[in-house]
Amino acid sequence: MNTHKLATKLIHAGAEPDPGTGAIMTPIFQTSTYVQSAPGVNKGFEYARSQNPTRKALEEALAIIENGKHGLAFSSGVAATDAVIKLLDPGDEVIAAADMYGGTYRLFTKIFEKFGIKFIYVDTTDVSNVEAAISKSTKLIWLETPTNPLMNITDISAVSVVAKKAGAILCVDNTFASPYLQNPLDLGADIVMHSSTKYLGGHSDVIQGALIMKDDKLREQLYFIQKSCGAVPGPMDCFLVLRGIKTLGVRMKQHCENGIRVAHYLRNHAKVERVYWCGFEDHPNYGIAKKQMRGFGGMLSFTLKDNSIEAANKVLSSTKLFSLAESLGGVESLINHPASMTHASIPREERLKVGLTDGLIRLSVGIEDADDLIADLEKAIG
Repeated sequence: MNTHKLATKLIHAGAEPDPGTGAIMTPIFQTSTYVQSAPGVNKGFEYARSQNPTRKALEEALAIIENGKHGLAFSSGVAATDAVIKLLDPGDEVIAAADMYGGTYRLFTKIFEKFGIKFIYVDTTDVSNVEAAISKSTKLIWLETPTNPLMNITDISAVSVVAKKAGAILCVDNTFASPYLQNPLDLGADIVMHSSTKYLGGHSDVIQGALIMKDDKLREQLYFIQKSCGAVPGPMDCFLVLRGIKTLGVRMKQHCENGIRVAHYLRNHAKVERVYWCGFEDHPNYGIAKKQMRGFGGMLSFTLKDNSIEAANKVLSSTKLFSLAESLGGVESLINHPASMTHASIPREERLKVGLTDGLIRLSVGIEDADDLIADLEKAIG
């Protein structure tokens, strides 16, 4: 399967006709346990926290579409992140992007810092900042690229060189790009993380996370954490993500096309101050984005010239097609206020340091007609 092109992988990865019935879709194995013919003699499945055939099919599909060897599915993206941090010991250090998803920041600062793990936040768009932060205690480098919500780009290959030299694991949150646009394992990452809730599921009807890796030892360590801590998805959730993966290619094409239209419309709007989108040629890291991504996606953020919370709220409350909601990556367009929603857990002074202002508006551009989306924004912005 890894010899096929991506569009073919997305349709066929992990999908084998059910041997019992010939069903072309992977069945939903809604069971908690499996009958054994004798103690310890089974058909590869013992207890559904440890293994489930629907989850197994999904995990195989995840590995294939990210050009990895192993996939592991979790109950959410945060649960997948949690499993990676559990590879570490007290006293270990993590270098992470200063501009990152608020839920990840909350997990790092509010949960794991008290267990003696140190987190160092740097601007990872300049690899020299990562190099400067390396110490003998550095065990993990955590990247988002593009970042949420400021669309900053980090050179994965360059950071992987630094990570390998330091003997540190490099994990990349690939949620914003999806496997359709970017494959971090090919660029030297050790682990790829996804909030499968987003583009992989694609229909805003499931919460799930994923980790993909090539290394056998890493897989065994993370599988042990997965089954021991139990943050596993149910079979119905796995079925939904498997279904979503099949249409990832056609959806992402439309997300990208609409993203281009909306980004340029906003940039030319008289009331818009700045648009954060990595597809502009004058984006500080455009060259890197073009090198490591196959497109620029449907995520973008913008600020108004009246960069006040009041002006932002007027827009946020006035759209009709862009629904005001958290999350992203679904077929429908969403509008979000990071400062009070997805990134509210980050202290305001920390948000402002990286440019996440109170007036910033984030868009997840869906696959509706781009003309209708632009007309919706035109009415809301005025």
